[in-house]
Order: sequence, then structure tokens, then C-alpha cells
Amino acid sequence: MRTVKGPTDHIVVVGAGLAGLSAALHLAGRGRAVTVVERAAVPGGRMGRLDLDGYRIDTGPTVLTMPDLIDEVFEAVGERAGDRLELMPVAPAYRARYADGRTLDVHSDEETMVRAVTEFAGAGQAEGYRRLRQWLTRLYHVEFDRFIATNVDSPLSMLTPALARLTALGGFGGWDRRVAEFISDPDLRRIFTFQSLYAGVAPERALAVYAVIAYMDTVAGVYFPRGGMRALPNALAAAAEAAGVRFRYETTVTGLVREGSAISAVHTDRDERIACDAVVLTTERHRAYELLGHHSRRPFPVRAAPSAAILHIGCDRGALDIPHHSLLFGAAWESAFRDIIRDGRVMSDPSLLVTRPTASDPALAPRGRELLYVLAPVPNLERGEIDWPHFATEYAEQILDILRERLDTDAFRDAELLRVVTPADWAAQDMLAGSPFALAHTFTQTGPFRPANMIRDIDNAVLAGGSTVPGVGIPPVLISGRLAADRVTGAVRATTSTRPYSRSDPT
Repeated sequence: MRTVKGPTDHIVVVGAGLAGLSAALHLAGRGRAVTVVERAAVPGGRMGRLDLDGYRIDTGPTVLTMPDLIDEVFEAVGERAGDRLELMPVAPAYRARYADGRTLDVHSDEETMVRAVTEFAGAGQAEGYRRLRQWLTRLYHVEFDRFIATNVDSPLSMLTPALARLTALGGFGGWDRRVAEFISDPDLRRIFTFQSLYAGVAPERALAVYAVIAYMDTVAGVYFPRGGMRALPNALAAAAEAAGVRFRYETTVTGLVREGSAISAVHTDRDERIACDAVVLTTERHRAYELLGHHSRRPFPVRAAPSAAILHIGCDRGALDIPHHSLLFGAAWESAFRDIIRDGRVMSDPSLLVTRPTASDPALAPRGRELLYVLAPVPNLERGEIDWPHFATEYAEQILDILRERLDTDAFRDAELLRVVTPADWAAQDMLAGSPFALAHTFTQTGPFRPANMIRDIDNAVLAGGSTVPGVGIPPVLISGRLAADRVTGAVRATTSTRPYSRSDPT
């Protein structure tokens, strides 16, 4: 494995998002002095926050899985996650609501889910679910340590017995086709394939290796931090500070000092020069390349994932009866992906993710009110030509009408549209093509073909975050921070834990 050359006593980490915090904690735990430079006033990066009229709003990801990976980041500095963070299991993980009015609660507990599937689609489909669950679990254990949670220097280094096992499991076939081998009911299949949106591709075009995302939420379970998603970066930053990591908030890195093949310092907008032995960059890929003066030699341009429009809504508490996460599926499932990925237009029949954080923590909204986060997948700015500054309000009203119709509740009579976020807003935050999901997980942007976390001709710069390996989402981004630390210090251990998480687990 390629590692940073020369001394590594002091590391500057650019960005205090989850990748930067993970890298900082792993490096501090290995005896390095670490300085984190963050342009915002608080940690979190894409896991953003907004306090508005008594609402404590999460502006970034809302689905939290794989808490054992969070444990490992805290353990890097000898801490326990439970001492700084309260994670509450979300049950059901989701409630799926279909266009015909049927609903299905999705549970991570096998027997509870078997009963739900039997009632929804019959005993034959429930047996198929059992076999699918077994396949997802095998896929996860074969794939995670060898292909997700390890640094890879070239495609040739993947030629191992683990690759043969992954191939035998059908990992390089189609995700949707593989799930269909276990479950024939198309509505039920959506529960185990909708996650392909996070990978930036339609289910019928996604590789089955990414079904591991379905394992993370439908088998390993979904959690929520008390205090909102912001509680996670707050806790990580507090642990990092206690371990001696220095934070420079409201400070932007404006340049890097390069001497030969090495970065010797960073410049900031405060006219500071911070000397370093190595730098970990968690900025957007194009910004990291700009700072490094690097020009990609990829034979084809990178492709951004689809984007999302987000509605933050306040409404009456007494009239709303939905769980923490709801999936509101439109009837036109297949065409929805064609709309946003191929044709560059909003979905004609939208499928939506509705998150109600106040179901788990009522303190996130004023007394008597609920807080909703509604995500509608939309095309990114490269694919679509939508005038979002003018279209945002109209589209938000369309989504509100859909919510009123599908949820059939009086809760939206006095709904407050607190904030609408569109691809134009993501672009203003420097996200490629206005997408918060970074690079799509196409074949040419998967595994060893994804932009690497080390740059040729630069000995001591490492990348981390969703635009590099292993990919997008909270678990991969946390892992990317550890992989970056491994590039600096050498790997401390060969694998990442794949033990299942349990609330009774002593760690």
C-alpha cells in the first residue's frame, strides 16, 4: 500500500465534515499532532444544521446506519461513543406507502419482517425475503473488509480469492435482477433496491455489489442521535479536541505551499501559514485538485450523481401519524429514474423520502409542532436545465400537494414551509453539478476505478470524503477518513470490524 513519504508528525486536515473528523481522530490516536481547518463555524460539513424559529433542522443526511463504525472512530482515541452520543434505534426503519394505499413497515429484526412480508405479499415472498437477507449478509461480509474498508492501489491488487467469492455471489451482476431472484413481487423489491439512488444509478443499471447498502439499513438497522444528526459531528469534534486536535473554525484554506513533490504548508484567508508534514483534503474533488494544482488524466470525465430538492416543513403535531422515516412510492417507479437520470427533468410521479425527526426527539421542534424533512430526487445541474431559483417555490407546492394526498392528514392545513433547498443551493456550496451525493457509483467510478485518495507526483497529500474511495454515505465517508489516516501512518490493522451492532454490546 502506498503511504505518505517522509515525516508525519503534524497533519493538517482541511474540512471538519465526517471524513475530516474521522481522519483527525484516527491520526490523533496514532500519536500525530493534528490541526483541522474548517470554513464554517461548526463541524459537520454536509451534515449541516439550521436553527429557525425554534426548529432544529438537519440539512444533510438523515438516515444513519452502521453505528459500529462510529464506535470505531471514538475508539481510535480510547473513547466510548456512548459517553458522548445517544443513538436511538429507529423502528420501523421505514414505512413504505404505495400509490394504491398499501403500506409495509420495514424492520431489521428478521422474524418481525417475515411477519410483515407475509401479510403484505404472502408466505412465498416471506421465504424469499429470508434467502435475500442471507445473501445480503454474505455479500456484506465478503465485500466489506476486502473491497470497501481497505486501500487499493490498482485493480490488479483486487485479484484475490475474495474477488472470486464476490463474483460467485453475483456481485457484478445487476442489483435489481439479483434481488428479483429472491423476490418476485415488484413492490416488495423496491424496499431492497431504492437505495441505488444513493449510489447515483437506477436499480436496473446498478451493480449488485451496492446491494450492501440495503444490508446496512434493512438488516443492520437505522438509528438516530438524540439532539438531531448534528449531535454526531459535535460529539466527534469534542472527542477530537479532548485528544489534542486543534480546530480552526471560520477559516478557509486558500492555497497550499508545494516544495518539489511535497506539501509543506497551507495558506488561509486569515493570512496564516500553517506548516505541516502532510495534508488530508476533504473538500470537493475539484477543489482539492485546484489546491494541489493537479489535472486529472482520466480518459473520461467524472459523472455526478443525481441531486435532490429538500423541503423543511413545520406542521401540527396532533394530526400527524407517521414513523421516523417514510417512503412514499409513486406508481411510475421505473420511469422516475429515467426522468431524473436520462431525461434531466423532475419526476412526473415523484417517489419521496419523508423524515420526521420529531418522532424520535420531539425537542427538535417547538411545543405542539412537528418537523419534516422531505427529499425529492431531481436531476443534477449537468443533466437538467431547470431554472431552480424561479421553479423552487412552484415545485415545493407540488410536493406539498402530493404529501396532502398520499398521507391523507389535516397536519398540512397550517404547514410552514421553513426552507426549500435545490441543486442551485448545493452548487452554491461548491458541490459538483449541484449534487449532495457527489460522484455516481457507475462501474468506472467504483472501487479501484473511483478517483483515488492519493495523487501521483505528490508524496504527502491524501484525499477523503464522498468523492473518493470508498464512496458516498455516512458509513463510507467515515471509512474514508480512516483510509486517509492509513495512507499517512500505514495501516494499523488489516480489517475493519464487521461485527453486528447490539445495544447490549459492551463496546
